[in-house]
Amino acid sequence: SNSTIDRENTFRNMQDVLFVAAMGPPGGGRAPITQRYQRHFNMLSIVEFDAKALEHIFGTILGWFYRVNNFPEEVCALKKKIIDATLQVYTSSIAKLLPTPAKSHYTFNLRDVSRVIEGLTLQKAEGLETGLGGIGEHYRLWVHETMRVFYDRLVDDDDRTWILGYIKELTISNFDQDFDKLFDHLDFDNSGDVDAEELRHCMFGDYMGDDEPDSQGGNRLYDEITDMSEVVHRLEEYLVDHNGVSKSPMNLAMFLYAAEHVSRICRVLKQPGAHMLCVGVGGSGRQSLSRLASFIMGMECFQIAISKSYTTVEWKEDLKKFCREAGGSGKPCVFLFSDTQIKEESYVEDINNLLNSGEVPNLFPYDERTAVMEQCRVASKKEGNPLETPTELWQYFIEKCRANLHVILCFSPIGEAFRERLRQFPSLVNCCTIDWFREWPNDALEAVANKQLQDVDVPADDRVKLREMCKTFHSSVRELSADYLLKEGRHNYVTPTSYLELLTMFTSLLAKQRERVSSAKKRYEIGLEKLAFTAAAVKEMQDELTALKPNLIRTVAETEELMEKVKKEKAEVVEPKKAIVDEEVAAAAAKGEAAGEVKAECEALLAEAIPALNAALEALDTIKPADIKLVQSFKNPPAAIKLVMEAVCVCLDVKPAKIPDPAGTGRKIDDYWGPSKLLLGQPTFVQSLKEYDKDNIPERIIEKIREKYIANEDFTPANAAKASSAAEGLCRWVCAMDSYEKVAKIVGPKKEALAAAEAEYNSIMDALKVKQDELDAILAALAGMEQQLEDSMAEKKRLEDEVELCTIKLERAETLINGLGGERDRWTVSASDLGVAYDNLTGDMLISAGMISYLGTFTMAFREGIANDWVKACKDAGIPSSAKYSLINCLGDPVAIREWGIAGLPNDSFSVDNGIILANA
Repeated sequence: SNSTIDRENTFRNMQDVLFVAAMGPPGGGRAPITQRYQRHFNMLSIVEFDAKALEHIFGTILGWFYRVNNFPEEVCALKKKIIDATLQVYTSSIAKLLPTPAKSHYTFNLRDVSRVIEGLTLQKAEGLETGLGGIGEHYRLWVHETMRVFYDRLVDDDDRTWILGYIKELTISNFDQDFDKLFDHLDFDNSGDVDAEELRHCMFGDYMGDDEPDSQGGNRLYDEITDMSEVVHRLEEYLVDHNGVSKSPMNLAMFLYAAEHVSRICRVLKQPGAHMLCVGVGGSGRQSLSRLASFIMGMECFQIAISKSYTTVEWKEDLKKFCREAGGSGKPCVFLFSDTQIKEESYVEDINNLLNSGEVPNLFPYDERTAVMEQCRVASKKEGNPLETPTELWQYFIEKCRANLHVILCFSPIGEAFRERLRQFPSLVNCCTIDWFREWPNDALEAVANKQLQDVDVPADDRVKLREMCKTFHSSVRELSADYLLKEGRHNYVTPTSYLELLTMFTSLLAKQRERVSSAKKRYEIGLEKLAFTAAAVKEMQDELTALKPNLIRTVAETEELMEKVKKEKAEVVEPKKAIVDEEVAAAAAKGEAAGEVKAECEALLAEAIPALNAALEALDTIKPADIKLVQSFKNPPAAIKLVMEAVCVCLDVKPAKIPDPAGTGRKIDDYWGPSKLLLGQPTFVQSLKEYDKDNIPERIIEKIREKYIANEDFTPANAAKASSAAEGLCRWVCAMDSYEKVAKIVGPKKEALAAAEAEYNSIMDALKVKQDELDAILAALAGMEQQLEDSMAEKKRLEDEVELCTIKLERAETLINGLGGERDRWTVSASDLGVAYDNLTGDMLISAGMISYLGTFTMAFREGIANDWVKACKDAGIPSSAKYSLINCLGDPVAIREWGIAGLPNDSFSVDNGIILANA
């Protein structure tokens, strides 16, 4: 029929549509199809290749590899033997290792054979000359690659034993090599038989050197590794480098188990287009070791970040980012995906497509495809193979994705989900190299314990005992889980996470409880110290109080005597002396006030004459030498000049010359012009006028000046200025002398009175200063006495306070001793018990950590049984612990337990233990 009804019940008629379907043969989880479905198809069965065809295919590939890489002829001659041996392992595994519900991944196909052959092609011809060297290294490489493909996926010890024995047989039958002699360097016990444990040291890798990884343009040598300690050291260096550049550093302990799986993951990442399925329980190191291996191989490790808002849209965007990086940019990278990140099963379906074909159908819309193809066009051109058509460019993108994107899946085998996903998405097995993370071996447990316990504050010998006891706990719980399954029919999985939780819980509980117990013990010890200190202090305080009382009595008496002395000194000496000084100060102030009044009156009178005097002096400054010469040059000067010069000569007491009277009287008259010219000719004439002793002008001179000149109406500066500027200045000077002399007559007596008053005032002040000095000395002596009194009062107060404080302390100490005296014995016993408990904390906290980490799923009977065994084991190992272990006694908080009971928790010990486990988990 060419019609159908879709999900919306709409009838659809389809034309020119052909269905082409493909399926594998039924079995191994694949159900057969019904006859009703089958009748619509023309069946075409494709038979498997026969052995001859497979030998030809893989022989051609391997032979080409040997020729191109110049391997020696003896290696090239092994081509057919290697192909035969590989196919025999393949066919025998299909026949012997059949899939079951517990081993649903036991499905093999030709990809497994190709993985072995591809692993052989990782070796270079020069690799045969390094390490142990020789053709034997190529044999060992074949054994290594066969075990990585077929052995590493096995989950059963019987299956591992069988395939290892079969490989040993093939080395003899096909290569004519004794397997034990081929690996005799791994026969550490010299038994002549190399077992599976010793074969753990069989490793090949390219990460031991310092060369750049292949993904970054390097060409590292894939070679045999023989020194396991060097491997562990090298991986620790890589881990340090990773943590130095990573935003999410990892705290890992490196040991042989980790080195094995890192080496296996690196082997897969070295092969183009190879993928890995890491299967193991939580805490086995799948994701951490995968990230470290990606770093070692120089590849960026992508991982999605799951959140509540993460949907298919974000999932598609993340896939696009990974694919663009690998296909568009051409950078080898790793996509790390865990089953805990599967929010929808469609995620696994997309990964299945990515593994199988290198792409997710319809991942890129057409508009985004254009950008991707443009990126590929540039990349192909750089490679010298320019592509143009969309089909070619998209095929180029898919091929690059398939070659560069390595998918590492980290799944847990617990539950039905793992088997169901393998059944629904067969590419998870077919396209991946499977690495089954088994339970940690002894060396892994030791290495992790050493790292976790290195900071625990215990002696070195005890740290070794603790490490061994942790291993004992881990193995004993595994045995108990088997017994639990047998008796109760319930599974309990003992995982590395439980072991890590044991170590972490022990270190945290030990530190916490040590702090709690030592704090409680310290409180008791401090209490006992306080009691002993108080008893000793009572005796000291009694002696101190006895010694203080006489000092207090003496100080009180001295203080009272000093108070009387100060009071007497004030009344008899200081106050009378101060009254006398105060009277004299008042008298001196009155004298000073009177002198001040006289001084003020003198200054007021002088204020009238001083301006005129200053004006005259300033006028003298205006007289120039030319002006004087001009006056001097007159033979018959004007009357105004002669009048001014006469007045100047009179002031300076210059004698006139006697000349005949021009009127013809026959008498001689006084003439001042001749002396005036001589006077004007003197260089210091003007300076002598400025320095004239105006305060001591003779009476005869000043009277003559006033009668003859000042009274003359023509003797004015204005008239003098008409004749000469020099005459004006000299006229002003003469008038100023007259004005000043008038004031000086009045001021003179007052100045004398002022001088007398000031002299008397100074005499009084001198006498007053002597008395003030005497008063100051008396006051200083009084201040010293008052300070002494103040000190004495302070000492009295201090002694009184000390007596009061000592009395209070004594009363309190006696009260404390009387009240707590009976507690001394109980506190001593409690402190001793806490000391013993502190010593037993190491074993008790180890057992408590074991119960919290491992025993939560077990019933009370199983818990008690194994707890008793652990107590006995601790005693035998010399680790101190309580004789009778109880989780409630070790970690129980009575207050919290009471609150749980109020909230409805049953009060039986099993329920309380569960509450403690939950509270500390």
